[in-house]
Amino acid sequence: MQMDSMAVQLIQVLERTVSSDKNQLEAAQDFLQQAAQTNLHAFMQQLSAVLVTAAATPVARMAAGLQLKNQLTSKDPQLKYQYQQRWLAIPVEIREFIKKNILGALGTENNRPSSAAQCVAYVAVAELPVGQWGNIIQLLVQNVANPSSTEIMKEATLEAIGYICQEIESDVLVPQSNQILTAIIHGMQGSNTSHNVRFAATSALYNSLEFTKGNFEIERERNFIMEVVCEATQSLNTQIKVAALQCLVKIMSLYYQYMEPYMAPALFPITLEAMKSDIDEVALQGIEFWSNVSDEEVDLSMEEGEASDGGRPPVKVSRHYAKGALQFLVPVLMKKLTKQEEFDDEDDWNPSKAAGVCLMLLSSCCEEAIVPHVLPFVKDNIKSADWRYRDAALMAFGSVLGGLDPGTVKPLVEQAMPTLIELMYDGSVAVRDTAAWTFGRICDIIPEAVINETYLKPLLEALLNGLKAEPRVAANVCWAFTGLAEASYESAESSEHGDQPDTYCMSQYFDYIVQRLLETTDRPDGAQANLRSAAYEALMEMVKNSPRDCYVTVQKTTMVILERLQQVLQMESHIQTHSDRAQYNDLQSLLCATLQSVLRKVTPEDAPQISDVIMMALLSMFNSNSCKTEGVQEDALMAVSTLVEVLGEGFLKYMDPFKPYLVLGLKNHAEYQVCCTAVGLTGDICRALKNKMFPYCDEIMTLLLENLGNNTVHRSVKPQIFSVFGDVALSIGPEFKKYLDVVLQTLAQASQATVDRSDYDMIDYLNELREGVLEAYTGIVQGLRGDGTNLCSDTEVALVEPHVPFIIQFITSIAQDREHSEGNITASVGLLGDLVIAFGAKLLPIVETKPLTDLLEKAKRSRNQKTKALAMWASKEVRKHHIAANSTSS
Repeated sequence: MQMDSMAVQLIQVLERTVSSDKNQLEAAQDFLQQAAQTNLHAFMQQLSAVLVTAAATPVARMAAGLQLKNQLTSKDPQLKYQYQQRWLAIPVEIREFIKKNILGALGTENNRPSSAAQCVAYVAVAELPVGQWGNIIQLLVQNVANPSSTEIMKEATLEAIGYICQEIESDVLVPQSNQILTAIIHGMQGSNTSHNVRFAATSALYNSLEFTKGNFEIERERNFIMEVVCEATQSLNTQIKVAALQCLVKIMSLYYQYMEPYMAPALFPITLEAMKSDIDEVALQGIEFWSNVSDEEVDLSMEEGEASDGGRPPVKVSRHYAKGALQFLVPVLMKKLTKQEEFDDEDDWNPSKAAGVCLMLLSSCCEEAIVPHVLPFVKDNIKSADWRYRDAALMAFGSVLGGLDPGTVKPLVEQAMPTLIELMYDGSVAVRDTAAWTFGRICDIIPEAVINETYLKPLLEALLNGLKAEPRVAANVCWAFTGLAEASYESAESSEHGDQPDTYCMSQYFDYIVQRLLETTDRPDGAQANLRSAAYEALMEMVKNSPRDCYVTVQKTTMVILERLQQVLQMESHIQTHSDRAQYNDLQSLLCATLQSVLRKVTPEDAPQISDVIMMALLSMFNSNSCKTEGVQEDALMAVSTLVEVLGEGFLKYMDPFKPYLVLGLKNHAEYQVCCTAVGLTGDICRALKNKMFPYCDEIMTLLLENLGNNTVHRSVKPQIFSVFGDVALSIGPEFKKYLDVVLQTLAQASQATVDRSDYDMIDYLNELREGVLEAYTGIVQGLRGDGTNLCSDTEVALVEPHVPFIIQFITSIAQDREHSEGNITASVGLLGDLVIAFGAKLLPIVETKPLTDLLEKAKRSRNQKTKALAMWASKEVRKHHIAANSTSS
């Protein structure tokens, strides 16, 4: 075939996209970018023509496919959507030309994976959901089923089917699931089929499992699918075997309730055999299967519990496969635990790590039943001469603690304590690492076993020694300190001065531990194994859970953190690399978080003495380049929030310099967590400054109302904004009337919101939204009424009166919604009480309806103390007005 000069030139450029010469490579990339910008339609047509041209070199064809695919899809979901819309806007005749070429190229390439298969898939993913290219699935299925199709044609076509299944919304393909499944099963079967075709078919099956639900519900079809998959797990080709095992893992999650007939004869022996394999990828899938079973059965037992609490039968029940298989699984997992690498990379997932996770899940699922299978191994190997066996025994011990009853765990841990402490000094870094991790688990799960007098001192010595060890060991030691701090604080006796105890079991060691943790945060290797953040985390927990007699150390630590914050801010100009910037930002976030921890412990007398320095540091942080990154801006706003909490009205003097940064946060729509934090902080400031907030309200209310009306603002911000309206109304009282009309209108709209009831996330969101609206109404009624000392004139609260029937109707609709949250009940009964106080006996006829009296009764029985107390108070107010009304009428 003759190629025109344009095509020849394009082919030459495409070949240079793999050039080792940097200049050639850059020139080729520039040319292609330019071609796409100048005339995208022509460019895509030319690429499809190169892809289908058998005379072009394999490199040029592969590059053409890749370039075309990059114009059709992207890893970024928003870009991907834009590209799909852009494709659909291309004139039909151009799209048909491209589709003909990419389909024609299927099965004609020499390279794997097929570039044409990706192009076909991404066009199909754009067109099928809008009812176009309706015959594509049929064409692909014919390619696979046609006896005259070559192996490479079948393989490329199955790859295309796999990509489509992976990328498309599953409900689009449901009507064609039979055809797709037929093609896939055809590709998986048959001894004469090539390994490549079987692998492509098995991968496609994995991607199609979500929408073949209808096929799994029919016993005959299910039996056939299971037979084919189980047969593929016996393949001698590792790729096929692993892909088939992955299918079993996914089938178990999606179709647990249908698996009983296959478990004993097939699934159990196949997966147990896989677990024992010396090939890591195979063993990992075998272990993953049982991790999944455990996960599923934990969920099912929770569902069964909830169902029996609610007096209804559960939808699905557990078959307790994990418990039945324990005696066979645990010995294999123990053996895998002994196959660890001494210096493996943290991110490398291997059978030894997977076995530890599987044991944890089995322990959560089977609880006490696992102990007799694990303990003998632990006892036999904890002092083994081989470090691998010592480490495996420790790992097994730490892994099963989480699922056990405290009564079982405590004696086990107490008995093991001397040995565990000894292992903190082991010659093997892997053993020391696992010992530190095990103490982290113990301090988290059953801390009372370690804070007793017998073991605390030797344990602290071992942990402090571990802080100087390799980063991975030291990071686990930090985690242990986090749990220890909390446990020591909780076990201390509370003092007469309120909830903070005067002293606790770690008081005499507190200063020394804090010093060592501060040193650890400064270690030059702190970036490894997440050590720096683990050390700061431990420091925060130590400070947060500190008793009264450690206050001097808290004061000292506050000054150290402040000093560090100022040093860090001066480092900004020296940052050169991308990774320096990331570490620098992390450090700022950690210092902000630690500052919050120490600030909360500072006494009201000391806080104003250091607040100037703190605020200056935070303001310069807001002003720096780091605050352009989401995490740092959010952490700095949260640090201000803690300062507001500690200073109360004293924060007023910082309001003018800080306001521009609060406004920036409220306008940060792109990063909704920042916007959310800024909205929450606005509420904190209102509560602290009370009526001194008034001069700032116009600007803030305008911004909040704009955010509500802006569709690009993330939905999670909106419930918080309503709640803040309540805070503003409470803080400025009668002055709120200037905003009243527009706010009441907005609340009325929000209170009528509806959502898709089949989506649990949307139901949660609706409940959050309603709670925000209820809090806004509460703040408005209380604010306009004034507090006991400063009752406003009746005229202010009377402004709300015309809206009261609507508000009562809103509360009634919440009472009648079976899916309301506890927060909704609490806010509803509180608001009812406020309305009765504000408007008196004339409200009784619309308040004393069955839905509302039922709601009050339900709230009185709540386990939540706040809900219960508010319901009692609201009922009392209703009774009081009843008595008053009766006495006046008589």
